[in-house]
Amino acid sequence: QVQLVESGGGLVQPGGSLRLSCAASGSIFRINAMGWYRQAPGKQRELVAAITRGGNTNYTDSVKGRFTISRDNAKKTVSLQMNSLKPEDTAVYYCNADLRLSAWSGNGAYWGQGTQVTVSS
Repeated sequence: QVQLVESGGGLVQPGGSLRLSCAASGSIFRINAMGWYRQAPGKQRELVAAITRGGNTNYTDSVKGRFTISRDNAKKTVSLQMNSLKPEDTAVYYCNADLRLSAWSGNGAYWGQGTQVTVSS
């Protein structure tokens, strides 16, 4: 059974930093793109940042220059370094991975359980 387990959320003051990590485990043949999404109360889930297996990245405009996504293919992990945090970054952050369970299976999207990030003074 595939699991994505996140860690690193918490409470931070405006201007502070947090680092989120996500580790994939289980019987996985290949992980393609990985990413971080977030969902604030009353809002739809949105893509924050994504990274391909080859390391190409993209970010939503509101976090460009402040957040950095990275991954370790050997360890099956993805991280999100968040700097200069703002109150509007407050949300539940979810790890996402597009992966294949075997050489003969199709790709599927998997999600972590979410980790709360609160930016408040």
